[in-house]
Amino acid sequence: MELRVKRAPRIDTEISVPGDKSISHRAAIIAALSNGICTLRGFLPSEDCMHTVNALRALGIQIDQPEPDVLVVHGKKRVLTPPAHDIDCGNSGTTMRLLAGLLAGQTFESRLVGDASLSRRPMDRVIAPLRQMGANIVAEGPEHTPPLRIHGGSLKGIHYRSPIASAQVKSAILLAGMFAKGKTTIDEPSVSRNHTELIFNYFLVRTAKPEDGCISVFGGQIPESRDFDIPGDLSSAAFWLVAAAAQPGGHLLVRHVGLNDTRTALLGVLVRMGAQVREAIEDVDQLEHRGVIEVTGAPLKGTVIQGKEVPMLIDELPALAVAGALANGTTIIRHAAELRVKETDRIAAIAHNLRIMGVQVIEMTDGLEIHGPAPLRGAKLASFGDHRIAMAFAIAGLFADGDTIIQDADCIRTSYPGFESVLEEFVSPKRMTSTTPVIGSLSPARLEEA
Repeated sequence: MELRVKRAPRIDTEISVPGDKSISHRAAIIAALSNGICTLRGFLPSEDCMHTVNALRALGIQIDQPEPDVLVVHGKKRVLTPPAHDIDCGNSGTTMRLLAGLLAGQTFESRLVGDASLSRRPMDRVIAPLRQMGANIVAEGPEHTPPLRIHGGSLKGIHYRSPIASAQVKSAILLAGMFAKGKTTIDEPSVSRNHTELIFNYFLVRTAKPEDGCISVFGGQIPESRDFDIPGDLSSAAFWLVAAAAQPGGHLLVRHVGLNDTRTALLGVLVRMGAQVREAIEDVDQLEHRGVIEVTGAPLKGTVIQGKEVPMLIDELPALAVAGALANGTTIIRHAAELRVKETDRIAAIAHNLRIMGVQVIEMTDGLEIHGPAPLRGAKLASFGDHRIAMAFAIAGLFADGDTIIQDADCIRTSYPGFESVLEEFVSPKRMTSTTPVIGSLSPARLEEA
């Protein structure tokens, strides 16, 4: 599928976004381990998340889907059954890494496979700690790449000091820790997304968070079955937020979106670049905060994104690179080598597409140096089979002269079904009415971050 994008008129609209991808994966897995029936509302029915659902079904879990965004998961008290065939994770690294942790504690053998892109992604970062816990895991591809053959067994709790801050690695270890003897602790060099910890707590799985920043889980626990509402995905909203922020006078409201503190670093960066950003938390009942974000665009200025900020922005960096191309001055992204081992080498892909659109960009080992503002020109661009590259450059097309064509845009469905219809609203918008509420200003903490 090709996605054709034209320059956007003035942005002045209100949207909501589908359910959070990271939370959808984790909620489905933990509900499957629970002691009863759980209804998950707001579930993201994307290709990636459905691979997790189908994997759980292959492991003996009954999951009904009465509506596209509603799952009814029949938990089996941590009892899984051997799969009849290989488990297909498709393009989803989250599915494969989290299932590796889940299957590490089982008594049967299983094999995780993926598509050509996933089969090139390194899995040593989860294999190493799971082996330390006692699992027998073999990466059948070259250089620790899938397929993964897992023969679980009796696991022991460990204290693992991770060399990288990765929510996927942390989640895999914590899931394995539920099946291990004693306490399993993971220590990261900086903060990563904390959805697994929050969902554990919501489903009454006991964890501990010492003052040193580690997170621990105690083995032998069965999650308590509970219904759960999944907020909108801020990483999906990021593309539209960047578009509004980069258009002087542009105005956007995003409703019912997740406002987890480990996910909102994007808002601080946009404020730092000169946009007006306001947020209001409306619901804290389920530990995962949700609410509304309002953005008013302005002439952006370049910024530096590096250090401990990067793990909390890793999915938003392609969109922020486009913001850098539209900003006055230089935008530098450093310490983001993780981008090289995503669905594609995102550093190389971003640099390649920005250059085709007329942007001066320097590719570094661990990031990019982007010189703006660039008068973007429409072009035919590769998605590289990566949903976030495709969506980021669709946003770039909203600011380009002439048509922008994103090739092989089907990959967008792995994370954001319905993206094209929202894009059409930005190109041919229905204007907001004067009754649109204006929400409160940023918290002092957010302003300090900016």
